[in-house]
Amino acid sequence: MRVNSARDGAWPRWPAMFVLVFLLAVATAGAQVPAGTPDDVGMSAERLERIGEMIQRAIDAKQISGAVTVVARRGRVAHFEARGLMNIEANAPMRKDAIFPIASMTKPVTAVAILILVEEGKVRLSDPVSRFIPEFKDTKVAMPRSDAAGEEGDIYTVPAKREVTVHDLITHTSGLGSRGAAREATARIAPRDPTGTVADWAAALGAAPLGFHPGTRWAYSALAGIDTLGRIVEVASGLTFDEFLRLRVFEPLGMKDTAFDVAEDKKQRVVTLYIRTPDGLELRQKLPEWLATTTLHGGAGGLWSTAEDYLQFAQMLVNGGELNGTRLLGSRTVELMGSNHVGDLYEKARSPGMGFGLAVDVVLDGVAARGDHRSTGSFGWGGAFGTSYWVDPREDLTAVLMVQTPGGPLRVDFQNAVMQAIVD
Repeated sequence: MRVNSARDGAWPRWPAMFVLVFLLAVATAGAQVPAGTPDDVGMSAERLERIGEMIQRAIDAKQISGAVTVVARRGRVAHFEARGLMNIEANAPMRKDAIFPIASMTKPVTAVAILILVEEGKVRLSDPVSRFIPEFKDTKVAMPRSDAAGEEGDIYTVPAKREVTVHDLITHTSGLGSRGAAREATARIAPRDPTGTVADWAAALGAAPLGFHPGTRWAYSALAGIDTLGRIVEVASGLTFDEFLRLRVFEPLGMKDTAFDVAEDKKQRVVTLYIRTPDGLELRQKLPEWLATTTLHGGAGGLWSTAEDYLQFAQMLVNGGELNGTRLLGSRTVELMGSNHVGDLYEKARSPGMGFGLAVDVVLDGVAARGDHRSTGSFGWGGAFGTSYWVDPREDLTAVLMVQTPGGPLRVDFQNAVMQAIVD
C-alpha cells in the first residue's frame, strides 16, 4: 500500500505530452486504499498482532498452509500481512500479492454489476428473468412423489405461481439449481458445460424445474442462480460478462489482478490449493470444472483475486459506493444491497440474527447471531476455498481473509481477532 507524493511541492519540467500521458495513466489506473497507523483509525497495534497469531496457530495445526489478511478502518489500512506458504511442496512463502480463487466471493461482485445496471435503468430488480432470457417464460416447480412407505421418489412438475425475477436470483429465493427435489432434474436437463458459455447455460436453465415456488424459501443456489445474473448483465449491457466487470468495476477500482483467467505472467503468484484430511493437508489434485473453465464466465464463481484487490471492492462498499473519487454506485443503492430482503427466510434456513441482502449475508442482531463476531449491520460473503470478507458500515471497517483451504473455524476466529482490536 503506497501513497505517492511530490517532494517539496516541486514537479520536474516534463514535456507537455509526457505529462498528459502520465495524468491519463494515473486517472485510469485506479487508486489503492492508503496505509495508516492503528492509532489513527482507533485500533490497537498490539491487539492487531493477534490476527497473525491466530493465523499462525492454524498453520501450526495444519488447518491451513498460509493466509493473507487485510483490515481497513476509516479509509486506511491498519493491518496487512502474509503468513505461511503459498505452496508447501516448493516451500514458497506466502506473498501479499498472492492470487487466490475467490469462488463465491464472485457473487457480491455480480450483485454490484446488476446494481450498476439498475441505477442506469437497464434492469429492474422486479423484472422477470424472461425479459432477458426468454426460456424462463414458463418455469415449472418440481414436486416430490412419495411411495407408500413415505419415501421420496421421482418428481412431477406444476406451473410456478409466478415468474422468477432478478430479485429472486440475487437473494437465493428462486429455487433455481438449489438443493431439493429439482436438483437431479436440473443436472440432467441443464448440465453445466465448462466448454460452453454462460449464454448457453442460462438458456438451458430456463427449462429446469425450480425447487420451490419463487420467493417462498431461501435456498443457496451455488452456481445456477447467480450465473444467470451474469447472462442478464450481458443482455442488458451488450458486453460479455467478463468485459463488463473489467471495464465497469475492476479497472475503475484499480483491481489489477482480478479476472476470470489469470494472465500467464501472473501465474507464479497463484496459490496452490489444499484439502484438509485427518493426516494433514493434501494437495488438491484437480480444479473443479466451474473454476477451470476458460469460456463459461458466470456470476456465481470463477474469479481470481488478491487480498489488496478485493479490499478496493470492499472499501468502495463501506464508502457508500465510491473509492478515491471513483463512484460505482449511489450510497442508497449500497444501503439496499446490505439490507435484509428475505424476511425471516434466511434465519430459518441458516442462522438466528441473520438476514440476506443482494448476494450478501446481513447481520441483523449481533447478539442473536451466535457464532458470528461481526457488528449489527455488517454484510459480506465467503468462498468455497475458505476466503471471506465483510463490510461494517457502523465501524467504517472492512476486512478480507484469503486462504486456500476450506472449512474449519478460521472465518469466525478472524472476525473475533479483527473486532477485538477496535479500542475507541
